[in-house]
Amino acid sequence: MSTETGLDVMSAIRGRRAIRSFTPERLGRGVIEELIDAAIQAPTAVHREPWAFAVIQDKERLRRYSDRAKALLLEQREATSFFQREEPRALAVLSDPAFNIFYDAGTLVVIGCRARGPFVDADCWLAAENLMLAATAKGLGTCCIGFAVGVLNTPEVKRELGIPDAGAAVAPIIVGVPRGPIPPGARKPPLILSWAS
Repeated sequence: MSTETGLDVMSAIRGRRAIRSFTPERLGRGVIEELIDAAIQAPTAVHREPWAFAVIQDKERLRRYSDRAKALLLEQREATSFFQREEPRALAVLSDPAFNIFYDAGTLVVIGCRARGPFVDADCWLAAENLMLAATAKGLGTCCIGFAVGVLNTPEVKRELGIPDAGAAVAPIIVGVPRGPIPPGARKPPLILSWAS
């Protein structure tokens, strides 16, 4: 099981990576609750705390959602033309029946909201970053799964997840124990457009 790594905040920020290969180890409820508790410590506009969470650890359900998500994305002309133009590799993996958009992770945490509002998506994504950094500090891996947003917001799946009609799934995050060491990453230098002083 995961252990606390003793990372300071800057090391957790620099060490967090999108992980797409996990051991079959199942995360315990206590670990997930700790990650959600970290998530809700995020900043929130006008103290609204709009977030709500759904946790899925049923691999069959995750596989079903994956298959539906791929079909939905491939049906959307706008998405397929984007993938053809910008990311042809994504189109190839979405067409592969064996590809699981959740990378066979054992846990999906869906950060969503009970109702929409002007700053709700931003609040949910701030919570998602907290969750991912807390997972990194525990030696766990995470990855945002943008491919899942469409299927998670279909009426049927929203009902299954307990998301109200007025709400939405915003940030789907897979979590698990990484299979193997986490590779280092690099970022381009920041593009600073202006600096008035």
